[in-house]
Amino acid sequence: MYIDFKKLMNSEEYDFLRTNERLGNRIMLLGLGGSYAYGTNNDNSDIDFRGVTLQMPSDLLGLTEFEQYEDDKTDTVIYGFNKLVKLLLECNPNTCEMLGLDEDQYLIKSELGQELIDNTHIFLSKRAIKSFGGYADSQLRRLQNAIARDTLAQSDREKHILKSVMHALDDVNRRYYGKTDGGLKLYIDKAENSELDTEIFIDANYKHFPLRDYEDVWSVMRSVVRDYDKIGKRNKKKDDNHLNKHAMHLIRLFMMAIDILEKGEIITHRAHDLDTLLAIRRGDFMEADGTFSAAFFEILDEYEKKLDEAAAKTTLPDNPDMEKVEKFVERINRYVVTGELE
Repeated sequence: MYIDFKKLMNSEEYDFLRTNERLGNRIMLLGLGGSYAYGTNNDNSDIDFRGVTLQMPSDLLGLTEFEQYEDDKTDTVIYGFNKLVKLLLECNPNTCEMLGLDEDQYLIKSELGQELIDNTHIFLSKRAIKSFGGYADSQLRRLQNAIARDTLAQSDREKHILKSVMHALDDVNRRYYGKTDGGLKLYIDKAENSELDTEIFIDANYKHFPLRDYEDVWSVMRSVVRDYDKIGKRNKKKDDNHLNKHAMHLIRLFMMAIDILEKGEIITHRAHDLDTLLAIRRGDFMEADGTFSAAFFEILDEYEKKLDEAAAKTTLPDNPDMEKVEKFVERINRYVVTGELE
């Protein structure tokens, strides 16, 4: 089904793009997001717009702050330039995608927006290995959790949850190793909950641990358990569609990461990979019992190996060229304040 996105953007529903003081002619880029950006959309796909807007002078010289504008009704997210830069420096997949759209997928592109696209290379680094890999791991964990929820006995499911929680905490453990006294011990024992055979227990023993960081630790664990064991009856067709979508995005993330590492390019619209991605989304690799076929895991294994090879051979720097990034950011923000470009 053909959609005229520019006509849609100019409809009353999107009036905020023109009337909000932080948007309007301040928008540098506005483009498609999600499935329509990747080319993997179907008739049920939501329409997402993603963009970036210039900071206000008061953000740079005064006391105002701005990170992003969100409109939930239209699934539109527009980042402030400074926040976008910070995310790009970490090779955040959701924001990198904005710089790799096809020309006809941009709905708004100012001269400064084009300049941002032209400077994509200064943000790319080996950080993409961790960032894209982390997002891919999150997708894989969702698949594993959902499948395990339906196919394993309760005691085995509990072991699976524990493994997922421990894996999710790897980054936390690395970050705080040797910096705090004490730690967390997670283990499985006979359940105190009468509805379970076994359950996960935790012994926490921290001293002098930053409260906000401690909150993050709990958030990570809670998120894994919540995603795994959602309340409510299972809608098999709906859940299978979600699983297929997660599986597709898992492979897509590998594809995009490999392009970045091998070519130094962000390629959001996966025109050359659509046969594979759409086959996964259709459910061609899902078995009748709700698990994925051996063929899917062969594809996954192939892309994992390709990513490892690309990571080993990439010529990208370990970190972005901060001197060039800072010069570019100063140029854009100086324009915000003075109206002039040097």
